[in-house]
Amino acid sequence: MRTRLLALLAIGSAALLDQSLFAQGVPPPSGIGAPPGPQAPKSGQAAAPVDFTGYWVSVVSEDWRWRMVTPIRGDFASIPLNAEARQIGNAWDPAKDTAAGEQCKSYGAAAIMRVPGRLHISWADENTLKIETDAGTQTRLFHFLPATILGVGPAPYSTERTWQGLSFANWERPVRGSGFPGFGLGATREGAHGKSLEVVTRQLRAGYLRKNGPPYSENTVLKEYYDLHKERNGDTWFTVTTVVDDPKYLTEPFVTSTDFKKIPEGAGWSPSACVAK
Repeated sequence: MRTRLLALLAIGSAALLDQSLFAQGVPPPSGIGAPPGPQAPKSGQAAAPVDFTGYWVSVVSEDWRWRMVTPIRGDFASIPLNAEARQIGNAWDPAKDTAAGEQCKSYGAAAIMRVPGRLHISWADENTLKIETDAGTQTRLFHFLPATILGVGPAPYSTERTWQGLSFANWERPVRGSGFPGFGLGATREGAHGKSLEVVTRQLRAGYLRKNGPPYSENTVLKEYYDLHKERNGDTWFTVTTVVDDPKYLTEPFVTSTDFKKIPEGAGWSPSACVAK
């Protein structure tokens, strides 16, 4: 028994010595394995826990009067606009927007997912998820970067403000040992359990939250959460929860939830230009 105990102590001492030497940069003795080196981070495509690629159609089951037709001037119900924003919205003039070449103001990133139509989602490259819309013929690019925080990205990304802005994405991952998702972009929220994809967008060109002119400013920060789910009948859907945070024109974040159903390849795909009304 005493011999066995001494042998175990000897093995433990050797292991501790090996770890100490390794920490100091001294190579381990022959035959003793070193701890594995750090693994290269996976690309956004390789790390994807779910597959959003394919063709999708928006399913409008609520907010019909604001989404399927152009609302009348001044109908801003459910949008938390401040007094300045209401004044701007009440001065909405679609003819003026068209003449100025700004007929896409209601097709920007903060509003485009609420515009009825079809989407085509694909990988532009292994770290860029692309969403194309047939309504307004818009293209959104979601960039996956391991060190990205709150949409602040390194060069060579353009700082030009555009309708779709600059978007960074991350697959939500569990906090170690908690069983709950961690937020790689810092876009925390309450009650989040098992969500799939989070996106933060900045560098937006000022636009409209709806067709009839309620504004959002270029300082808007857009946060989105995409959840994929399958029905018992085999249909595949995703829901995007959109949070528009604009301290200039909104009294609080504007939150909406929009559903999309997967459809056969290219079914009904019909790109159309932006229209101001």
